[in-house]
Amino acid sequence: MKPFICILLLLLLPKTSFSQEELVHSVYFEFDKFNLDEKQANDVVSFITALDTTRVESIQIFGYCDDRGKDEYNYKLSNNRANTIKDKLVSKGIKNKIIVTIEGRGRILLEEDIDNVSEARSKNRRVDVLVNFKPLPPPPLDPGVYDAIKPEMVVGDRIILRNILFDRGSSKLKLSTRKELDKIARILHKYKNLQFEIQGHVCCTPTFQKEAIDKDTKKRELSKNRAYAVYKYLVSKKIPARRMTYKGYGNTKSLGKGSEFDRRVEFLITKV
Repeated sequence: MKPFICILLLLLLPKTSFSQEELVHSVYFEFDKFNLDEKQANDVVSFITALDTTRVESIQIFGYCDDRGKDEYNYKLSNNRANTIKDKLVSKGIKNKIIVTIEGRGRILLEEDIDNVSEARSKNRRVDVLVNFKPLPPPPLDPGVYDAIKPEMVVGDRIILRNILFDRGSSKLKLSTRKELDKIARILHKYKNLQFEIQGHVCCTPTFQKEAIDKDTKKRELSKNRAYAVYKYLVSKKIPARRMTYKGYGNTKSLGKGSEFDRRVEFLITKV
């Protein structure tokens, strides 16, 4: 089977709406191969050139392999796949300076309860081209949704933690995120009766995969791990564990306002 290309998250919102911050375009490869035919390669270029270039900030290219073979070989193969896409983009006029990452990430482990191993492996042999857009100002919050913990909250209120940020594909807390959580912990000590669920969310995954891959564990558990990282940090700041639960929702609860607002952590108030 020849490599084929699938455009993920291809819903480009009208200019009068909220544009997405990131789009993902995936190229799938045959087993143990990193070559492309000309038609498929031109489709990648067309995907990039069809975008609103005034908002494109950078392009990242990540290569992957299936779970077979030795790690050293898989890293080399995934890197070759990423460079194949980079070379094609550059040869067609895409400027090198906006391609900020070319990285082979090696193999993707199979999930334990996978039904179709062959299909899963074929989808793991790929390169993801991530187009990053310049951020837009946040939209107004819906009723019952806040950007900070406030007095007189009620059960069902949601707090979107806009300053709780993670590197792409990572659940590790950054220094800036730890400082923000320190502020949140001080507020939670003030409102001692609040109980809440910590909800992790992700954007930019294929529609057939609700959860994203954590690059540190190589497993599809990123939103859960991000929620747990926040939970664990708050416990370390003496917030009682009985006040909190945590859960990963993957890409199942999109705000519909652009991917930059879907890559988030929320608190859902469960008891006041």
